[in-house]
Amino acid sequence: MDEGPFAIRFADLPVVLPIFPLSGALLLPHGRLPLNIFEPRYLNMTLDALGHARMIGMIQPTDPDAAEPVPVYPTGCAGRISSFAETDDGRLQITLTGVCRFRINSEIESVRGYRRVIADYAPFAGDLEAPDDDEGIDRERLLAALRPYFRLREMKVNWEVIEDAPATALVTSLAMLCPFATAEKQALLEAPSLRRRAEVMTSLMEMAVFDQGSRGTARQ
Repeated sequence: MDEGPFAIRFADLPVVLPIFPLSGALLLPHGRLPLNIFEPRYLNMTLDALGHARMIGMIQPTDPDAAEPVPVYPTGCAGRISSFAETDDGRLQITLTGVCRFRINSEIESVRGYRRVIADYAPFAGDLEAPDDDEGIDRERLLAALRPYFRLREMKVNWEVIEDAPATALVTSLAMLCPFATAEKQALLEAPSLRRRAEVMTSLMEMAVFDQGSRGTARQ
């Protein structure tokens, strides 16, 4: 992963990783996720991470309404705290830059209220490589699916930026931004390649538009 002077090697990835279970929040390698940290246990987690490896594992709950500790998916994405700021009311505003996906080998004892896991990055070591913006993505189909999907969701976008964006930035940003269901976001996270992620996302958009059209037809 090329982050200039902050380039992270596989050997740099922490075996013990704090996790932040957050429903609907998707972090992908090379993506950037802003977070507003205010809950005491996650303030503790962030401060401890800043003093150590600056790494936090974002992971989605399988059942957000379950009692604590909520069950989580076995795969998440580790992110590096690439920026942070304190607010006057005691919150931390941070940005996580996605580094590498991981699988949970086991969960270990919590510290200062936040959860920790033994992380296995080996299945996703390729995440650390520079992205390839020529992976055979069907950009025409993706953009054709985007327009009706954004109208359906009433999302306003700058089409010039979208049309000019490199493939990696486009697919990663859209996957993180669009309001997909939790299971759908997990499928995007676990996609084995950028091309496959683009295919899954395009299909999700097409199905959402088709389902809305079908319901509209049925009501007539």
